[in-house]
Amino acid sequence: MIDGRLLRGERTRQAVLDTAVSLASVEGLEGLSLARLAQTLGVSKSGLFVHWPDKERLQLAIVEHARQQWTDLIVRPALRAPKALPRLWALHEHRLAFYEAGTLPGGCFFAAVGAELDDRPGPVRESVAQANDDWMRLLTTIAAQAVERGELREGTDVGQLAFEIQALGEAVVVHAHLLRRESGYAYARRAVLDRLRALATDPTILPEA
Repeated sequence: MIDGRLLRGERTRQAVLDTAVSLASVEGLEGLSLARLAQTLGVSKSGLFVHWPDKERLQLAIVEHARQQWTDLIVRPALRAPKALPRLWALHEHRLAFYEAGTLPGGCFFAAVGAELDDRPGPVRESVAQANDDWMRLLTTIAAQAVERGELREGTDVGQLAFEIQALGEAVVVHAHLLRRESGYAYARRAVLDRLRALATDPTILPEA
């Protein structure tokens, strides 16, 4: 039988991390403390120390939770698409859908904390960098698979293509949240789709618009 206290503890932990990722997407990680989380959630600060005895461990847990959220809501659904070019497109489309749905108030956790931590060495920066690197590697790997399967033209620079897809995804966050222009979603969708269709040996396996 599962201990009820353990279940409650895990539910509390997940609720705290959900809230922390949302707050960090707006405020960043550095200003996020157990006291701030306790106040937002209406719980005692001492109760949170059971899970995270110091700020660095809390920050690492938040990064890992954001990474799991990205995997669950973007990567896994996209990987249900057929290999390989439709799957590459699906990764971009699910990312845009994640942003457009307002899942996080700041749009993107990794865009917010990446800018904050890029010049601050340490385990938290390394964790964020690893998450971003893994995403880029996934885009590059699937693009390479599309070349191998003959779905993208031979000689396609898959690193360049992955970079462009990532850059357009990041641009949406600035366009929608800083400039308050919803047109960014359509621009980023069209830009990547046009690029993929131009490189595709059979553009009909991708949407037309």
